[in-house]
Amino acid sequence: MQQWARFAILGAMFVVAYLLILAWQKDYGHAETQPQQQTAVVSHEVSADLPNGQTAATASDMPQANIATQQTTTDATAPVSQQLISVQTDLYHLWINPKGGDIVRIELLNHDKDKDSNAPFVMLESDAQRTYVAQSGLIGLNGPDSNRNGRPVYEIEKASYTLADAKAEKTKDGQAVKVLSVPMVYKTADGVEIIKTFSFKQGEYPIIVSHKVVNRSSQNWQGQMFGQIKRDNSDDPGKSSQGIFTLGTFLGGAWGTPDEHYNKLKFDNFNDEKLNVEAKGGWVAVVQHYFVSAWIPGDIKLTQANGQPYSAKLESRQSTDNMNIIGFTSPTMNVPAGTTAEVDATFYSGPKIQSELKDLAVGLNQTVDYGWLWPIAKLLFLGLQFFHNIVGNWGWSIILLTVLVKLILWPLSSKSYRSMAKMRVIAPEMQRMKEEFGEDRMRFSQEMMALYKREQVNPLSGCLPLLLQMPIFLALYWVLMESVELRHAPWLGWIQDLSAMDPWFILPLLMGLTMFIQQSLNPQPADPMQAKVFKIMPIIFTVFMLFFPAGLVLYWIVNNSITILQQGLINKGVEKEREKRDVV
Repeated sequence: MQQWARFAILGAMFVVAYLLILAWQKDYGHAETQPQQQTAVVSHEVSADLPNGQTAATASDMPQANIATQQTTTDATAPVSQQLISVQTDLYHLWINPKGGDIVRIELLNHDKDKDSNAPFVMLESDAQRTYVAQSGLIGLNGPDSNRNGRPVYEIEKASYTLADAKAEKTKDGQAVKVLSVPMVYKTADGVEIIKTFSFKQGEYPIIVSHKVVNRSSQNWQGQMFGQIKRDNSDDPGKSSQGIFTLGTFLGGAWGTPDEHYNKLKFDNFNDEKLNVEAKGGWVAVVQHYFVSAWIPGDIKLTQANGQPYSAKLESRQSTDNMNIIGFTSPTMNVPAGTTAEVDATFYSGPKIQSELKDLAVGLNQTVDYGWLWPIAKLLFLGLQFFHNIVGNWGWSIILLTVLVKLILWPLSSKSYRSMAKMRVIAPEMQRMKEEFGEDRMRFSQEMMALYKREQVNPLSGCLPLLLQMPIFLALYWVLMESVELRHAPWLGWIQDLSAMDPWFILPLLMGLTMFIQQSLNPQPADPMQAKVFKIMPIIFTVFMLFFPAGLVLYWIVNNSITILQQGLINKGVEKEREKRDVV
């Protein structure tokens, strides 16, 4: 029976390793290195570091309207300006192309490109290396983006905006907040004026993109708003190389509705498993490691009426030049002559911060994908946030969380460790029985079961601590991999990124040492082969942990250290009880 328990413990340990390998392969094993594109030298009027104004999408990128396109309007705007509109807030530095009004570059000012660089993380860009842009406009019967002559060119007031241009507005709770508006105007020869406005709030990532149609013509105006994200098949810039592993989670499309909160869609399946869903309150996104870009359809307002949420059509497709496109299209908007109408949507491009995403749309916060152990992972993350609010350091937060988890599991694990301590005490008696009964395995088993019953020992209880820790360990792995709050988060000394491996391998070596000490406190296997396997387990797990996130290894070290203390105290108590009983 004891031998069976040993194999059960060993098997449980390998199950942990196997599940971690599966999780690693799921997250990282399918990333393919895309061929390097030849760098092109682009000439434009701004700066060589800025995206090119000529990289706007062609008409072939536009979604299909649900009504026939009528080419009756003419472009009354000035010639194309190659100068992009620069917008800088406390969170963003982005550029908008006046041709089409697309967002062609976004730099996230509060997130570094990597832990060794002060350069901002580039979210969207459109150059020779990568195409990743947010497009929006009006299509349909009179929509200017359906014009066969190309995207509309908007007139702009100026080419640069900062928060100094923002106006203070009061929120619902009476607080003043700065709102920066970036308007662009497109006019047709027959008297239709379209005002496209980007609205930014200080301290917030969501951008409100609205289209106001002022119909001064003598005819009815019809059109639909679309918003889409266009991306090529280049690698995820958020992934990092860790020794023999390449880190990077899911890269692809995602969408959700109030009925189906979260669905992932690989780029390869944008055509084969094409998204074609109509929903009110839905969203579409492109997901990458730690960051997400998403369109959330908004409201339609006719003349002076209050805005009403509209039911949008969510779609995915691949363009003829192998670009991946996922977006939405609003219902047809009718604007009679002499009236106005306004339609809007929200665009989010930034870190996957759950507290902000959940307020934008149902299910959007699930782009922080914690896998099938998400209930445990969510609790662990909330615990980490709680301690971080107190100590202000994610490393110490992991340590405090580990202590809390061990305290919660202390009663259950104490029973298990007490049973293991008794097995350690009766180990000499079991060895004597084995020598006495020799090859008579039936008699030996009978005597061993009697000894277990007399000493109140459960040999299977040794599996319990590991089985309890296994889901917590796996869930914490996903928390460290998916929570942008822990990206590039330092602890102390040489650990400057808890989501990356220990560069000096100190923590894995300490983990192996604590595992060896912990195993020495357990009853040793009587079988020589089992004893050898258990002795090399710390070495195997040390090598296994070399390339895992430092935060995860830190958790395991603290967990082992508390276990050593707990087992040591229980072992001493059981030994004293045995000595007293032997004296009596």
